[in-house]
Amino acid sequence: MKKIVQAAFAVLAMMAATRALAQSDAQKSFDRLKVLSGTWEGTASQGKPVQVVFRDTAGGSALISEIHGQGHEDMVSMIHLDGPSKLLLTHYCSAGNQPRMQASPSADGKSITFKFIDATNLATPDAGHMQTLVVTMADANHHTEEWTFANHGQEMKEVFDLHRQ
Repeated sequence: MKKIVQAAFAVLAMMAATRALAQSDAQKSFDRLKVLSGTWEGTASQGKPVQVVFRDTAGGSALISEIHGQGHEDMVSMIHLDGPSKLLLTHYCSAGNQPRMQASPSADGKSITFKFIDATNLATPDAGHMQTLVVTMADANHHTEEWTFANHGQEMKEVFDLHRQ
């Protein structure tokens, strides 16, 4: 009986270790986004040139995205893990607020959708703010970013079609 109990504990210990080694969807998504590190250029929805720069910071625990080419609307987003199961993005918007969004990967692993959870500096719940971001990675040198801005019940989309510089 003692050997059966010891064997059961050994199996449980191996299962726990396997679970600990398995990456969460949040970690996989974060690692996938880190591959975007570098300079990207392309066009916005209306054909206007845009540049996006991604870089690791804070010892690899955060990823910065800097959007250039939108005039006074140049913006920054910070992406980081919150524990093992949440990937968050804080967007420092030209609207003067800072929406936070939580990520969820697509089933095929090609896109990551960030959805609004809350914001700082938001005057009213329906005031203009970024609502969603969908990052779709076609290949190592091409990705798109679809940003959705919500303002008093209306949604506006801006799509960046980007290639690695």
